Amino acid sequence: MKKVLFISSTGGHLNELLQLKEIMKQYDSYLITEKTKSTESLKEEYQDRIQYLIYGSRHRIFTYPFKLLANCFKSLYYYFKIRPNVIITTGAHTAGPMCCIGKIFKSKIIYIETFANIHSKTVTGRIVYLFADLFIVQWESMLKLYPKAIYGGWIFK
Repeated sequence: MKKVLFISSTGGHLNELLQLKEIMKQYDSYLITEKTKSTESLKEEYQDRIQYLIYGSRHRIFTYPFKLLANCFKSLYYYFKIRPNVIITTGAHTAGPMCCIGKIFKSKIIYIETFANIHSKTVTGRIVYLFADLFIVQWESMLKLYPKAIYGGWIFK
């Protein structure tokens, strides 16, 4: 059975990713997100299939680079612990390093650009678009910005 890693930062990106619960059930799935008070309860549902990265908002200019670097090393550790065939993400900064690591080690990368952006690219989307195996947008207007993407419609049910 294929191992599928679902990863995103917390908040709206995680809300979008959790819309894929039915897909998660079809595979040997793992979830990685940032550790916050709001995500600790996911441990009850996902038990040993969830891992946490350090929460770090990129708006905290002085601590963010250090947290990002630490998360790069944690992502490398989790990648080799899980060894996913496929990485699915709805993005943000937390997912970028894992997507890069996955691409280097031949995992398939599926990136779903956030529902929140209708007319502009995200920072992580710009980077992952260059090498994703499948890049999905939720708004048709985003096809102008990402011409090789696939319009998948809204992830929310």
